[in-house]
Amino acid sequence: MGGFFGVVSKDDCVNDLYFGTDYHSHLGTKRGGMAVLGDQGYKRSIHDISNTQFRSKFDGDLPKFSGRMGIGVISDYEEQPLIIGSHLGTYSIVTVGVIKNLEALAREAFVKRTTHFSEMGGGGINPTELVATIINQEANFVDGISRVHRSIEGSCSILILTEDGIYAARDGLGRTPVVIGGKPGSLAVSFETCAFPNLGYEVEKFLGPGEIVRMTLDGVTTLKEAGDKMRICAFLWVYYGYPPSSYENINVESVRYRCGAALAMKDTADIDLVAGIPDSGVAHGLGYANESRLPYQRPFVKYTPTWPRSFMPQEQGIRDLVARMKLIPVREIIHGKRILFCDDSIVRGTQLKDTIQRIYDYGAKEVHMRPACPPLLYGCKYLNFSRSRSALDLAACKAIRELEGSDETRFSEYALGCGEKYFAMVDRIRTRLGLTTLRYQKLEDLIEAIGLPREKVCTFCWNGEE
Repeated sequence: MGGFFGVVSKDDCVNDLYFGTDYHSHLGTKRGGMAVLGDQGYKRSIHDISNTQFRSKFDGDLPKFSGRMGIGVISDYEEQPLIIGSHLGTYSIVTVGVIKNLEALAREAFVKRTTHFSEMGGGGINPTELVATIINQEANFVDGISRVHRSIEGSCSILILTEDGIYAARDGLGRTPVVIGGKPGSLAVSFETCAFPNLGYEVEKFLGPGEIVRMTLDGVTTLKEAGDKMRICAFLWVYYGYPPSSYENINVESVRYRCGAALAMKDTADIDLVAGIPDSGVAHGLGYANESRLPYQRPFVKYTPTWPRSFMPQEQGIRDLVARMKLIPVREIIHGKRILFCDDSIVRGTQLKDTIQRIYDYGAKEVHMRPACPPLLYGCKYLNFSRSRSALDLAACKAIRELEGSDETRFSEYALGCGEKYFAMVDRIRTRLGLTTLRYQKLEDLIEAIGLPREKVCTFCWNGEE
């Protein structure tokens, strides 16, 4: 996924930029970077953060930075920020999103015989450099960013640091958030609103889909109005988003409470306690427990000093190791109990199967699971959920293949949330995971918990609707 942060300030911006970028660490996997524009021009630093924290890598860089404008990013693979020289002037750029037609766009650029890509890593083209190449084909930044939005398949939100201020652009259908915050003497732009409170910023404006603004000390100027059509990713509230953050003025933690409550309202499980799988399952579990008036307890405790969120490493083996090592079981709470767990979702189910077995090993009588969203049936085309993940590896897809006896099948009948095929799929997943019962959230209940009109929320990974 990834996230970004930018600052313009009448004083030095480095401290705010450093901490504001760090508040996006839960979204990243591999790289962190900062660029500052000061009296001596652009200063940039990029570090590998796959096995350590952003702060520990950049703390030593801070004395080298000074300036009143800067941008920072937590990203997946690509080196960012980039510093670009072009007919538009020298600028620094960061992006968040995924470009599914990257190779085709690169071939199109090569036809001109004047394009080359220098930021090659792992044998591939840096997506952010490709975005800069597209922007540079136009006469100004606004037309260039608009061309990016028209050209790419996927999504792309952008920050561009220039001598004239910071350009901020939300992706064309608003699948990811971009928000402006302010305090006396400073403006900031962020992916996550949770980056604002401790730095003294207040939310001033959520950019709309495709909206482009320029941020200077004089204020925020809209250069391209927002579009009418929005498809913001519902998974931001289910899983990706940090609890204090809000998107479209809707708080993540509150949505998760409502998701848990919706699960409880339609449940009849006879259990002793409710739990949430840390971290994002905790709020869903609390919502379930509050609604059902059952005790919330912690059969597993997360060891927070060293283990990050398990989705962060791209290699499945490392993810599985992190998932196992970070959760420490509490035998006294597990033994002899009928436990209902809430989790954000079931993706592959490999980590979850191991977790469930450990609960039984510690003496649980029953283990029930309530995911906060419907079964994942389609691989995301619009965000970088994981570049290595095949849709066929999803737990629901495996179950369907087993039921149908073929890789070629229509998933639409399984996405209804009811009917013989849907319940057969759910039972196949339940059996493989070793659960006593398994019931998924209904899509309509998830949309109601979010509180946006259904047509404004992307639900592609559950029902294939674009």
